[in-house]
Amino acid sequence: METLKFKTNIKCGACVATVTPFLSEDNAIENWNVDLASPERILKVETSKTPQEIAELMKKAGYNAEEIA
Repeated sequence: METLKFKTNIKCGACVATVTPFLSEDNAIENWNVDLASPERILKVETSKTPQEIAELMKKAGYNAEEIA
């Protein structure tokens, strides 16, 4: 498992609630959280998935996720 970080367009708690089923129900995702206090709304994901797979999952949820180093 590695921790990936993404800049997102998640804005509020309701947005987090929208992505929760997509991220929490994926067996390859161990843990995740969104820093709503950060201007870039950083999403941290502990996963065995690739950054592209996480970005695609977020796209299905209706949000953008751009990997940051």
